Amino acid sequence: QVHFVESGGGLVQVGGSLRLSCAASGSISSIDDMGWYRQGPGKQRELVAVMTSGGITNYVDSVKGRFTVSTDTGKNTIYLQMNSLKPEDTALYYCNVVYHSGRVRYVYWGRGTQVTVSS
Repeated sequence: QVHFVESGGGLVQVGGSLRLSCAASGSISSIDDMGWYRQGPGKQRELVAVMTSGGITNYVDSVKGRFTVSTDTGKNTIYLQMNSLKPEDTALYYCNVVYHSGRVRYVYWGRGTQVTVSS
């Protein structure tokens, strides 16, 4: 059985910072990708940042230079450091993990953590 714990998020003023984390534990054989998605009010869910098992990162253009995704492979944890936050970053942020348990591939979606940036 695999468990995930998400933390972070909250209310912050424009220009502030927040850090999200998502930790996986349990019967994980390997992790392919770990990333964050978000869905703002009235918008579709979009990829924010992802890191592959090979350490390759990809960001949506709107957060490049402000957000940083990192992982602690020893703890199966992914972080999203968000700096210089803007009102348009307000959204529900979802952790996404693609992993194997034995030979079976799973895709995990977190319940979402709210990030609200006030102007």
